[in-house]
Amino acid sequence: MEVILKQDIKNLGEKDDIVVVKPGYGRNYLIPQGFAILATVSAKKVLAENIKQAQFKQEKIKKDATELAGKLESIKLSIGAKAGESGKIFGKVNSIQIAEALKVQGFDVDRRRITFETEPKTVGEYVANLNLHKEVKVQVPFEVVAE
Repeated sequence: MEVILKQDIKNLGEKDDIVVVKPGYGRNYLIPQGFAILATVSAKKVLAENIKQAQFKQEKIKKDATELAGKLESIKLSIGAKAGESGKIFGKVNSIQIAEALKVQGFDVDRRRITFETEPKTVGEYVANLNLHKEVKVQVPFEVVAE
């Protein structure tokens, strides 16, 4: 029995794969649970069209991320933080502050896509890693200054 998976299933396949399973497993578990649909001729055509459209969307998203990465390579951010006399800041600089500084300069980057090589806990220069796409990553230097 051929079925089209609607989601990733361990030891069976990934989403949108067409797999051959035993009839009882497909009829009694996969299809009723909503994990798969029967692989009819029309369902295969719909799947092929959906995959084609998804690839087009992914290419556009990757192209936009590449353009944004090109623009981000040339900027340098300055983040203000309250610091003691020794240069140690109170708290730490987080991804929200980096995202807000990027937004001020006209770049809209989701804070969940920002990571740090080393956590900024003192005044100085650091690098933020921006994961714009699974294949497009850019490093943005920033400086933590005392307010």
